[in-house]
Parts: sequence; C-alpha cells; structure tokens
Amino acid sequence: MAKTLLVLAATLAAAPLAAQNAPQTGAPPRPAPSAAEPAPEDWRDLPDDEILLIQLKNGRQVAVRLAARFAPAHVSNIRKLAAARWWDGESVYRVQENWVAQWGDPTEKKPLPPEILTRPPAEFEIGAFTPAQRLPKPDSYATATGVTADGWPIASDGKAAWLTHCYGMVGVARDALPDTGTGAELFTPIGQSARRLDRNYTVVGRIIEGMPFLSALPRSEAAMGVYASADERAPILWVRLASQLPPDERPHFQVRTTDNPRYAAMIALRENPAPPTVATGINVCDLPVAVRRRP
Repeated sequence: MAKTLLVLAATLAAAPLAAQNAPQTGAPPRPAPSAAEPAPEDWRDLPDDEILLIQLKNGRQVAVRLAARFAPAHVSNIRKLAAARWWDGESVYRVQENWVAQWGDPTEKKPLPPEILTRPPAEFEIGAFTPAQRLPKPDSYATATGVTADGWPIASDGKAAWLTHCYGMVGVARDALPDTGTGAELFTPIGQSARRLDRNYTVVGRIIEGMPFLSALPRSEAAMGVYASADERAPILWVRLASQLPPDERPHFQVRTTDNPRYAAMIALRENPAPPTVATGINVCDLPVAVRRRP
C-alpha cells in the first residue's frame, strides 16, 4: 500500500510539470524569433523633403517624419514655415507631465509668412483604412486598428479612418473649431498615447529620432504645462527640411515596411510572448517605430 501511495504521489507531482510543458491548445502558434527579423529588402528610403529637423541647444536634434499624404495642406504649410525659417529662435514652451511637449511661438503673435494657408481644411481623418497588417482586436477608441505598409499607425470605426496619437506622433495645436491650426504650433505626446485626441487634431508626422530630447525636458507645474517664464523654455536654434541642407549634411533615414510575413511574425511574437508571460494582446501604439539611419 505504501508503495502504491508513493507512486501516486510522484504521478501527481509530475502532472503540473507535464501540463506546463504540454502544447497550449487554442493558442496561436508562436513563430521563431528569427522569423521576425527584417530582411534587407524590407527597408525603404524616406525622401529628404519628408524629414523635418529641429535643432535644439547642445547638439540635440529631433527628426520628424512628415505624413505628407495624410495631411497634405498642413504639411505644405510646415514645409513653407521651415523654408521661411519661421521657427528659428522660437522654443519648446509647454511640457505637461504624461501629456505633451509643444513648440512654436509662445505668444501666438508672430506673423506667418504670406504664403501660409491660415485656415487649412480639417485633416483630422484620412481617406481610407488600408492596413498592411490589421490587429486582431478592437480597442477603446476604434473598432479596427493596424499599420500601413510604410509604418503609420491607423484606426477606423468602420466608416472613417485616422492616424492615431501614439507616443512621438506630431499633431497640430489649434484653437476651438472651426480653427484647424496652421502647423506653426506643434505638439507630441510624451507619456502614454493621447488617443482621445484622435479625430480632433491633425496628425502631421512622427518623431523618428531624438524623442528623448523632448520627453526628458523638465515638466512645468503651471497651467496646461506652459512654462511660466522664458528662462524655462527650451530654445530652438533652427528648423529645416533635410532637403534644404547641403547634401553632405543631410541625415538619411529608412523605414521598415510592414507588408511582409516578417513584420506579421513580429506582431505575433509581441501578441504571444513566451511563457510564463501572460499573453494580453497588443495595442496599435505598442508597435515599434521601425526607422533607422540608412547604412
């Protein structure tokens, strides 16, 4: 009898281990990590006129990828403002904890160049929801989300589509409607994603390099996170399109395309982490910003 009990005890002790090592039925197969590595052909050059460079003090530079095809009127204004050197000598004047950093003219009284469209059309939404990779679950803000072939996070309610206010995305500050903003005052979320701004503000780009130079700025305790004094502001030395710089001074960037099985495998790995981590899915703003300097 004692021997029988010992055998039974050993069997029961081994059962949890066996269950732990058994294949998880119902869970999607988890691809090998190597399957998610980008191939050389997955990288695509970004045009120089879609890169906006913001030069801060002490050699700190921020690079913004412009969303020209999604917000053509506002991006046109931004290109003209950069060509006119309108931002030179301005500042980052608002940094609100877990919300946004904002830059431009803190007085909002600086004249705009005459060629600027002062009331561009609202570009809060984009033409269509055309993801190269669609995430499997809806979220609190949209019934469908995904990423375009060239890496932009997008969402839809089944009728309209829009770019999402993820960390590092660049939006156009504005007054109350019908104002749509000119693009002279820009902001970026520096904490969690600011998805409640979706469809209420125009998204004109995404920061692809130098984001810590904005997200690590001291927070203001004043109302709305606007710095109380000029001494607190982060000076902007100059702003240019990469295409406006001499060829030998231009940074060149590449974006990882998403319309391939390798990017799909990367999403699957993030959705289904290896045990003992609990799989909870993935949010569109959790997808990595896959941009690099051109080798």
